[in-house]
Amino acid sequence: MTIRVGYKLMAEVHDPKEIVRQAVRAEEVGFDFVEISDHYHPWLYSHGHSGFAWSMLAAIAARTERIELATGVTCPFLRYHPTIIAQAAATTAVLSDGRFTLGLGSGESLNEHIVGRGWPSVAVRHEMLRESIEAITLLWEPGYHSYRGAHITVDDARVFDLPDEPIRIVLAAGGTNAATLAGELTDGLFATEPDADLVTAFRAAGGGDGPHYAEVPLSYSPDVDAAVRSAHAKFRFGITGWKVQAELPNPINFEAATATVRESDVADAMPCGSDRDAILENARGFADAGFDNLTLLNAGPDPDEFLDVAADGLVDAVRGLA
Repeated sequence: MTIRVGYKLMAEVHDPKEIVRQAVRAEEVGFDFVEISDHYHPWLYSHGHSGFAWSMLAAIAARTERIELATGVTCPFLRYHPTIIAQAAATTAVLSDGRFTLGLGSGESLNEHIVGRGWPSVAVRHEMLRESIEAITLLWEPGYHSYRGAHITVDDARVFDLPDEPIRIVLAAGGTNAATLAGELTDGLFATEPDADLVTAFRAAGGGDGPHYAEVPLSYSPDVDAAVRSAHAKFRFGITGWKVQAELPNPINFEAATATVRESDVADAMPCGSDRDAILENARGFADAGFDNLTLLNAGPDPDEFLDVAADGLVDAVRGLA
């Protein structure tokens, strides 16, 4: 297994210009890819940002040459329509000379309820996701296309600007049902937990050897207390679990849901500080579960401090976990 190392662009805690700057630095220090969240709202009011992912991806594509780009992840229905995502992904792939991977998922109420179409049950969301993937891949074929499903309709649409090579789709899964859907319909798997059962379900459904993307959380700082404080401020929402994260509608709800999350709870959930062995051990859990595209999500106080460490051997050490 070959491990590729990515850098998470936390669009909820940095403004759009800073996100683009970090992506350029990530290429300079040797990361293989960057992954950006596609949200309308931040998780918490204190995060303070949530720029439009597709504008930032376009700017990153124009300012980089080698590093690959990915959404982590986009919900292609409700807030968007699959026709728009098919066009956005194709344009991003053209601008980046084929360096783009489309990460898809069933979304969160936090971002999708805003268009006033309600928030369906998870079973219905998976039906909508399946139809969206079918519509998107259809629209990446030359010519005009129509699609009619139970939830998604495409009427005589064509994406005119297509990349030379097919766009890779990876699908987020928090359970084996979604991992099975990923194996049936897409090229890869995306997860946030080191769960080998997800990889097994993906492969059993026809997904084969991947790619398997995973986000590896950490909070880097030589000052351990500062690392813990920063992790609590930036990532305490992650302690709530996916069933909560998918259902709450606004940042104020996440502020309430995380009111009892302690700094020690966050410190127990991820390595905080400058101990490289602890960071590598956390990443090893994902590699041992079968994930081969590891995205380092740094919730530390100083992005450049972490990027300097990444350049000073950390990226190579994570690759070495293979």
